[in-house]
Amino acid sequence: MANRHHPEDRLLQRILISTLLAGLLAFTASTQAAEPFYKDDIRVTYKVKANFKEVRDQLETAIGSKGIKINNVSYIGKMLIRTGKDLGFKKEVYTDAQAFEFCSATVSRFTMEADPHNIVFCPYIISVYELADEKGTVYLSYRRPNIIGSETSKKSLRDVEKLIDSIAQEALSWF
Repeated sequence: MANRHHPEDRLLQRILISTLLAGLLAFTASTQAAEPFYKDDIRVTYKVKANFKEVRDQLETAIGSKGIKINNVSYIGKMLIRTGKDLGFKKEVYTDAQAFEFCSATVSRFTMEADPHNIVFCPYIISVYELADEKGTVYLSYRRPNIIGSETSKKSLRDVEKLIDSIAQEALSWF
């Protein structure tokens, strides 16, 4: 018996295709790279309208998704509040601020094999923070490694920055 399409089947096909295309467009838009809020030779900073804890958690997840273990989390915001009281400072700089320290065994190895003095570029650090006077805006920021040394060293240091930026991008892709 021949396979005949009914008008209802064609309508369902069109709806299904439209739904899939809309989903694909939404996914593509959400996975486009975030543009830095600020970028120079020293620092790259991204900003997003979001909840601090959610961005912080996505940063932690993004680091782990690369198979990298976080070495340390510095609670910079809390430290400034604690020491500010002792030193007589009243200005609240951040509502929260943390710095994640981590290293990639493979990327770090290539960097230090290229030049053992490149040890100064490890650990890598991404800071996540919310300014006290900008509640609801969260920043991700990192120092760019200086691209120095031999061509092998320069390539490895560019790879360090690519890794750090890919982690920041992944963390922000949810917002």
